[in-house]
Amino acid sequence: MYNSTVEELCFLHTNLSAEDIKRIKELVANLQLIADINKANVFIDCPTKVGKHAIVVAEAAPSTVKSVYEKPVVGKFAYEAFEPSVFFTLRTGKPMFENRALTQEGKTVDQSVVPIRGMDNHVIGTLIMEKDITELVQRQQKMEALSEATEALSGILMGLAENRPIIPEMIEESIFFLDQDGKILYCNPSGTNLIQEMDEEGSWIGNSLVYYFPVIGAILEASDELIVQEVKMLNKVFQVKKIELLQQEKTTGTFVIFKNITELREKERELIVKSVAIHEIHHRVKNNLQTVASLLRLQMRRGLPEESKVHFVESLNRITSIASVYEIILSGSSVDDVDLYKLIEKIGNTLVLEAEQENKQISITYSGTHSQIQSNKAVSVALVVNELIQNCVKHAFKTIHHGKIEVLFHQKENYMEIQVIDNGEGYSPKSKSSLGLDIVKMMIEHDLSGLFSIERAKTGTIATVKFPLQGEEVQL
Repeated sequence: MYNSTVEELCFLHTNLSAEDIKRIKELVANLQLIADINKANVFIDCPTKVGKHAIVVAEAAPSTVKSVYEKPVVGKFAYEAFEPSVFFTLRTGKPMFENRALTQEGKTVDQSVVPIRGMDNHVIGTLIMEKDITELVQRQQKMEALSEATEALSGILMGLAENRPIIPEMIEESIFFLDQDGKILYCNPSGTNLIQEMDEEGSWIGNSLVYYFPVIGAILEASDELIVQEVKMLNKVFQVKKIELLQQEKTTGTFVIFKNITELREKERELIVKSVAIHEIHHRVKNNLQTVASLLRLQMRRGLPEESKVHFVESLNRITSIASVYEIILSGSSVDDVDLYKLIEKIGNTLVLEAEQENKQISITYSGTHSQIQSNKAVSVALVVNELIQNCVKHAFKTIHHGKIEVLFHQKENYMEIQVIDNGEGYSPKSKSSLGLDIVKMMIEHDLSGLFSIERAKTGTIATVKFPLQGEEVQL
């Protein structure tokens, strides 16, 4: 605020003398410093000529904190209905400190007003300082509401008649309400039964809870207002919750809740044991399958009739496809779920690699979502896809030594669709049924409750497998 503006406002709206205005201007020179030091908005209000109102002739917003006001107020009139402290000081010359007020922008402020006196000691204006305390008021209101709720709850519990329990008997948790010294003021029927397990007789109201359950001593002594911790006592496992009730930042009482989680922890332990056992079974199945595959390879190396060799290769591929299911299970975090995409990718890459050894240049690609399926379904899917890809390698590229196979995954609502597409010679419906396709049809219809179709494409063949993920039948 420039002094020239202050002087103009005073001459235009007030009866202040030249000496009075000079005094006002001297204060204005230090107004910004006052605002910064006090972290508050500072104003100078002077009475108008008619004496019924006051006018803001100067203001300074602090640079050290956020300003209370978003818009400037210099040149605006102040009315007694909204600024009673300002007019009290103008009339009486007495200061007003830390008076709570509401600004025109709806913010709650802590307002202090001191008189500004002229040469003959009469009041010529007021120096006003305002600090935003909106958040402080909100916190105080929340604390007051919390204190009232705490006081009411504490009163109910401490004045509780023994024959009218506030905590219903159906609640399984053992609930204790303690005073500031940790002595029992109330416990529900479940809590009574828990103490009776200690073979204690007589009344325990007024006794220390730690006396009955020493293991919770550290929990009660901790300074935290809320603690949840597991403890072992009475040959059981309990989840213990400590909740302190505060009133005016002082503890007025403490809730201690015991929840018996022994059965839950026992079931978790059993699940872990079962998971370990299932993991070991999967490991042994995989090893057994690899052993069988090794025996077949050994027999093939020792020599076979040429007409039998293809059958050994097909059997070997089927066994390694099943083994792949267990390899993926063992490499993952789940003991019963398999990443279908990863499984098919492993099987397909192995079959195409074997084809390269027969001087066939075949590429294979995969696209679609990574879906998890149960291991029992995965075994059947592994055999089905093994036969379809093997069928491509064996028949689609029988006379062609280079080609492409695509494997597409489509998860639609509650079922999975897998397509194996090649650009080979093309399927002929008149072709003699093979053992591989018979295996596919049997697995799809009986093990997966799904549907299978194979058809000739413009270039090559499209084989489609469709099966439910949850067991219900699907329709193409």
